[in-house]
Amino acid sequence: MDAAKSVMPGAVAHILAHPSPAEGAEVPELVVQVVDLKPIGTRFSFTASDGKDKIKAMLPTQFATEVRNGNLQNLGLIRILDYTCNSILNKDKVLIIAKCEAVAQALDAEISSEAKKEEEPAIVLKPRDEGMDVCKPKDDGMNVCKTVNAAPVVLKPKQEVKSASQIVNEQRGNAAPAARLSMTRRVHPLISLNPYQGNWIIKVRVTSKGNLRNYKNARGEGCVFNVELTDEDGTQIQATMFNEAAKKFYPMFELGKVYYVSKGSLRIANKQFKTVKNDYEMTLNENAVVEEAEGETFIPQVQYNFVKIDQLGPYVGGRELVDIVGVVQSVSPTLSVRRKADNETIPKRDIVVADDSGKTVSVSLWNDLATTTGQELLDMVDSSPVIAIRSLRVSDFQGVSLSTVGKSTLLVNPDLPEAQNLKSWYDSEGKGTSMAPIGADMGTARTGGLRSMYSDRVFLSHITSDPNMGQEKPVSFSLNAIISHIKPDQNMWYRACKACNKKVTEAVGGGYWCEGCNKNDDECSLRYIMVIKVSDPTGEAWVSVFNEHAEKILGCSAEELDRIRKEEGDDSYTQKLKEATWVPHLFRVNVVQHEYMNERRQRITVRNEAPVDYAAESKYLLEEIAKLTAC
Repeated sequence: MDAAKSVMPGAVAHILAHPSPAEGAEVPELVVQVVDLKPIGTRFSFTASDGKDKIKAMLPTQFATEVRNGNLQNLGLIRILDYTCNSILNKDKVLIIAKCEAVAQALDAEISSEAKKEEEPAIVLKPRDEGMDVCKPKDDGMNVCKTVNAAPVVLKPKQEVKSASQIVNEQRGNAAPAARLSMTRRVHPLISLNPYQGNWIIKVRVTSKGNLRNYKNARGEGCVFNVELTDEDGTQIQATMFNEAAKKFYPMFELGKVYYVSKGSLRIANKQFKTVKNDYEMTLNENAVVEEAEGETFIPQVQYNFVKIDQLGPYVGGRELVDIVGVVQSVSPTLSVRRKADNETIPKRDIVVADDSGKTVSVSLWNDLATTTGQELLDMVDSSPVIAIRSLRVSDFQGVSLSTVGKSTLLVNPDLPEAQNLKSWYDSEGKGTSMAPIGADMGTARTGGLRSMYSDRVFLSHITSDPNMGQEKPVSFSLNAIISHIKPDQNMWYRACKACNKKVTEAVGGGYWCEGCNKNDDECSLRYIMVIKVSDPTGEAWVSVFNEHAEKILGCSAEELDRIRKEEGDDSYTQKLKEATWVPHLFRVNVVQHEYMNERRQRITVRNEAPVDYAAESKYLLEEIAKLTAC
């Protein structure tokens, strides 16, 4: 076999002897064959073979694309660049691949060791000297007989096949004490961690730090805060601390510093609320160990994923947070806003920033960012400072606006290429450019409720034909569709608090308990939460509709529909739903991925709704026809 397309003998034994490469050490040439490649959830597992030994292996989520694209194939060869070897339930060894590259596509068959091994001396059993008479006829018909001795019998010793655990025990037993210590105490890359691991140590930089928040719920009171941690490979994970652990580690974790962290636990991340790209999230209790790594500089600083101001539209109303870099145009004085949830007064300050897309956007700074950094910006606004803000929520207030959250960070005149380029653009030509608010593009249309209905217009088949749409981030589209069916037997509404609209539960002594307001009320309201089937010429799909838009579609409130059902009967109730069907509507929808019963599904949610304005629709269609004929 071509040496360039073969495995490295002894690769598995080396991996077992060195469960994780020493920090900074160069990994030797480890080429193995991928055997029995198969999917497990969003990951892929396989057996790594060097022709002699084998070990179970796991590929992280980011390699799934390489497998699906055919770059990494079953029976192919890969070169392992970084890895860690874990024990599952203190028995089986599993190889976690952190980095690898494909060496060869699928071979014709599994590679087996061709090297001849030294064999132990065989035991030769010689038969007794008694011979056997063998007679053969000659040409003249006479038989000639002679005595032939039987061949000796050779017994070879049975070859011993060692398991992975036996190999590891032998290697650890022969290792020096310092080497054995390096096997058990090592820094793990974040990508190799999973909930089934035992002891691990990570070296990470704090790239985002949230506020210490107090909470109240049915189980009592407490406090919580979280941080985002990044390792040298740029992999991120969110770590959360509650109560005593939160009080212990809040003053210890400082933004931008590097730490060794151990004795934490992992669980599968709630994809609905996670803010970093990681399948897991970390919890640190008061027994966790956090040590500052002084003098460490190789861990990357905060990583940004900047979005141009004129590209903020698709993020409106979504859960995904965005980063922006912009030039400060104006800064307002600090305002005091009373929070509805707990009646607490918090500071707020609005700033307006611009970028080289020629658009501006309003950003609301809250809490410490409003009072400290906001005051700094107010003092230097005349010099047009450049700022980089990470983790902003996008809302439809004033068309499009941004708001900081607990984990948001703001840097003034940062040492970033994007900031320097923006400053050069602004000084050379941006100052004299007339820039309009991004919300103005949706202004007249927002007033009529129609402008956004004609941007990103697609057919339903564009959404339903791509089951992976919305997996990385929510995407928004506009639809012109007909409501074809509304299930009468679904849960059409939920009981909500009249103050905050959150779900309430029946209290033991009567009334309704709201955890958001932390109080008991005698009355509650009903709010729609239903699904409807919509259709267009290319297909159909189920979409979720909430209270405001459901009231427009059905023409009555949830309380009124509940009264019809109770007082007038199911026939009147069903008739009311049928009246809303086969009516065309314009919808603005968001498409996201969510998991249900360990199955990934596509969820389409109505964010805006309007009846069809046939004059505006005709104008839109004429414009689209003109674009086609101009080509």
